[in-house]
Amino acid sequence: MNNNAPHVTALARARAAAAASLACALVAGWAAPASANVVTEWNALAWSCTPSRAGPGAVMDVGLLAQVAVHDAVQAIEKRYDTYKAAVPANGSESKAAAAAAAAYRVLSDDRVCNNSFQPTLDAAFAPYAGNSAEIVIGNAAADAMLAEYRPVGAQAFPPGTGVGAWVPTPPANSAVNFAYLATTNPFVMEEPWSFRPGPPPAVTSARYTKDYNEVMERGSALSHPSTPGCPAPADTDLARFFAGNILLQWNQAMRDIAIDRQLGIGDTARLLALGNLAASDALIAIWDSKGFYNFWRPITAIRTTLDDGNPSTATDANWTPFLSSTHFPANSQTPPYPDYVSGANGVTGAFTTILQLFFKSDHVPFEMYKTPGPVAICTNPRLYRKFSDAAEEVVEARIILGIHFRFADTAARTLGTRVAWNVFTNALRPRHPGWNNGHHGDDDHDD
Repeated sequence: MNNNAPHVTALARARAAAAASLACALVAGWAAPASANVVTEWNALAWSCTPSRAGPGAVMDVGLLAQVAVHDAVQAIEKRYDTYKAAVPANGSESKAAAAAAAAYRVLSDDRVCNNSFQPTLDAAFAPYAGNSAEIVIGNAAADAMLAEYRPVGAQAFPPGTGVGAWVPTPPANSAVNFAYLATTNPFVMEEPWSFRPGPPPAVTSARYTKDYNEVMERGSALSHPSTPGCPAPADTDLARFFAGNILLQWNQAMRDIAIDRQLGIGDTARLLALGNLAASDALIAIWDSKGFYNFWRPITAIRTTLDDGNPSTATDANWTPFLSSTHFPANSQTPPYPDYVSGANGVTGAFTTILQLFFKSDHVPFEMYKTPGPVAICTNPRLYRKFSDAAEEVVEARIILGIHFRFADTAARTLGTRVAWNVFTNALRPRHPGWNNGHHGDDDHDD
């Protein structure tokens, strides 16, 4: 399979049609895609709302709170896997679909999760399940238990550093650090925010730093790409543009599509999406802990610096501009306002891909990924992969090509995300009986 092939498979065309139908349905009033089950439907709905919390922390709400509540409601009935919170009483004969919908509806209706303007869409989506009283009790109980796990926004401060290697606000906006509260947020499965903190970035005089510095200076420069956006485009240009959007949304769509392609039932779909979002949430906490602890400068600061870094092999350029700040992207796009080490996109990608590898007991699972909505030109959409690790490698490359990360920040982040995911998979939502791990025993695909 050619990952950069311009053609789209029949499966990819079907996915694109389903995505278009979903977008129209959300405008006109919710209608479920025919190819999905209730879990993927409500996950798509969750990620289409306007989250009340901005930035990466939204995964803790529309991803983690809603998806884990769905898992716990379904497992109250199935009793195949551990719940995240205490089990909700159920006799096992209730509709899993109705219980899942009730759990998602209650979480997403909380104004800390989705903006109130989205409520009519939620009401329309839940209308077919409104008469299922026993299932609503189960779903509400699972949702309330997860809403009690809501993590509020806390302190918003990493003080800028001074000297060689220290993070400072980046031009042109020179904004203070965003989302710093994540660094001290109470994790969901791992013990402490620093439980998986990596070792330090390489010294600025080291051979590793020199190599990665010169790589991002060349490949990540706006001058290394066409002066105007459009298609066709060089492979590096198109790759970077593809992974410049909301990586959390992209991976949730990929997990939904994989669950549908693999014909998972409601219980296994709910567990996969819950594990993925648990791992991503803990990974983000660990990522921001590392960012705050090391407070390492971004490529734009290093390349434009007037300081002497003591490294004769790292030439500076006061006019260097990262690709992300070029005309290929919306006005005011710039290096994200927080430290380089480690990469957020690669940390959550490591978490999602590792959960998928562990869940399916293989790296070799063909799948596709789609661009996020927006004005950026994408020539190859979807991108087709033979392996989960292939996608993880491309995210590493993309963040370098965008000019916003050193390679060592990307690879360290991917390792961190992998370690966090192993911890989640080992300690959360475990099978209750031998042989039930992803074996689909008792998972009724036809409960709708």
